[in-house]
Amino acid sequence: MQKIWGTFLLLSILLASCKDQNANDATASADITVKEEKAPATEERFGFNLADFKVVRDTIRRGDSFGELMMANKVDYPKIFKISTEYKDTIDVRRIRVGRPYLILKSKDSLDAAQVFIYQNDVINYTVVDFRDSVRAYKGKRKVKFVPREASGIITSSLSETIMEQGIDYNVSNNLADIYAWTIDFFHLQRGDKFKVIYKEKYINDTIYAGATPIEAAYFEHNGEPIYAFAYESDSLKNVIDYYDEKANNLRRTFLRAPVKFSRISSKYNLKRRIAYYGYKVRPHKGTDFAAAIGTPIMATADGIVTESTRRGGNGKYVKIRHNGTYSTQYLHMKAQKVKKGDFVRQGDVIGWIGMTGNTGGPHVCYRFWKNGRQVDPLREKLPAAEPLPEPLRPAYYEFINPKKMQLDCIEYDQFPTEDMITMK
Repeated sequence: MQKIWGTFLLLSILLASCKDQNANDATASADITVKEEKAPATEERFGFNLADFKVVRDTIRRGDSFGELMMANKVDYPKIFKISTEYKDTIDVRRIRVGRPYLILKSKDSLDAAQVFIYQNDVINYTVVDFRDSVRAYKGKRKVKFVPREASGIITSSLSETIMEQGIDYNVSNNLADIYAWTIDFFHLQRGDKFKVIYKEKYINDTIYAGATPIEAAYFEHNGEPIYAFAYESDSLKNVIDYYDEKANNLRRTFLRAPVKFSRISSKYNLKRRIAYYGYKVRPHKGTDFAAAIGTPIMATADGIVTESTRRGGNGKYVKIRHNGTYSTQYLHMKAQKVKKGDFVRQGDVIGWIGMTGNTGGPHVCYRFWKNGRQVDPLREKLPAAEPLPEPLRPAYYEFINPKKMQLDCIEYDQFPTEDMITMK
């Protein structure tokens, strides 16, 4: 009797397990209907000829669970139980997401039972649950076509706006900012600054856009200074890819210029700052404030160990990181921290989110920078660059980048700067 009740309880948990998770997701459209369709004589999708099955296409709706969907399509409970317990690493049935498309391939006989369930994780990746014979689950990828793409622009407002105005993938803007994060101050771009990029776009079935690849080569002209960037694998064993200029210098630095992307400096490091609220008395500001919307990710500016992740007084919620015997950084007024004391973080890792905890008049992160135990202005520090490409690797590198440099040089700008455009902000 206990065994029967145990099985019943496990079935109940399985059927309800996704509901709490899905309730937090965006609500799927209420008027979505299940579509059972007749496939052409031969239509290969996801490794199956759809013509061999009755095909049902739908999306995960609010309240759906894997167990309920399968039982509604006449899959036996033991098979559902096996997938949910033995294939957790392949498909976590508790985490199917509202709005994700799926296919059910059903038998053409009178049983009308589901034989295959195909869950589309994204436009490229999918998971197959095959109920035929011995039950199994596995992951797959749709065939992707890579289309070479060139893009260029002249800054008239901001990098992201200039890129989006041309219909270029927004991720290209993020990638450019990452590549030049150590060498260009994106908070002070000038009208008339220029960029060129070479990358690829991904397509499925030649028509479905699936995103942009990392940038292969780039050119950015800031304040009249040209800076090339070429992606190059310097260590094939460790799969290390860095960006180097035309002279094989690494564009990376030991520290990022800022802990937030596409923000603005609302208050600089100033030891002689006077504040009206305090009767214009000197109140030193030993940090640099980067204003951004609440919830904006805050990044570690360099590798290091988290020495503090707590809340204290006017600092609010903050994180402090020791990078080496010389440098430490601190990030104040967080909405929440993502790391805890003792964690090792890499440069660019998200360590928390912009908030307004502690003494603050608006959402921002106060970024503090220590050198040899003394707080200094990070914007005035001359920080060491990463190691250049080793000499023995340079001949192959120059041979690799020559055609890409020629390609960049031949790209024309879509628009040309007027006298008004190149006036400094």
